[in-house]
Amino acid sequence: MREAAGLKATEAASLLGVSSVQMSQIESGISGVSEQRLRRLAANYACADRELIDALVAIATDRTRGWWEEYRRNLPTPFLDLAELEHHADCRWDVDFLHVPGLLQTKDYARALFSYVNPEFPDDEVDLWVEHRMKRRVIVERPDPIPYETVIHEAALRIRVGNRTATAAQLARILELSEADHVTVRVIPFDLDGFAGAGSAMVYAGGPVPQLDTVVRDGPHGTVFIDAQAQLSRFRTLFRRLETVSLEPDRSRDFIHRLAKEL
Repeated sequence: MREAAGLKATEAASLLGVSSVQMSQIESGISGVSEQRLRRLAANYACADRELIDALVAIATDRTRGWWEEYRRNLPTPFLDLAELEHHADCRWDVDFLHVPGLLQTKDYARALFSYVNPEFPDDEVDLWVEHRMKRRVIVERPDPIPYETVIHEAALRIRVGNRTATAAQLARILELSEADHVTVRVIPFDLDGFAGAGSAMVYAGGPVPQLDTVVRDGPHGTVFIDAQAQLSRFRTLFRRLETVSLEPDRSRDFIHRLAKEL
């Protein structure tokens, strides 16, 4: 909002009556911000979007100590950020081409994946990563789950991250979750012509208002959180395009059943 208003951080700090250091800590998330200060900032930036401001206030003043806090200093910060992002999300979309999306993974699948990616990790370290991933599933397993949609390429379903038994259990887990009213699973088969979207993997977390949506992507240099409006619009369009070329949910379930029988 400050950048859109054409203000420098020092100017905003002066309007708020705080030091430049305090403003920097607020903007970088190092220190919290009260409802009063947040609303004053929005007013200084001439933001009239009350729905957005109220959503920001709700998040900023939520002092709930989330389950992910117990892993602080034991797991990479992006792991904790993703769990907190999911906690505040109103919906969630996943697209994956090489691995089963994290929210659908079984414990054995996650363990095989983490053990392979981090072969030097001791067992207790892998245990922490797996435990954290299993707890993240709360957003689709709790009594009031958020809507969850995922598009998975056939490659991710066929690659045996674990052994044959673990793979069968993983496919069964996907089928079980796909029966829930709030979960939609679609599959992109190998035999789809003209498909060039294999680089479109994403985690899309929908916020209480569209301006607070966030895309999470894993790259060679780490995890990237994307919230620029133009980029979000592009990813929303891309997700709907992937949905269009994928199999319908019923056909996707039949497809996964056939893969399971082949094992």
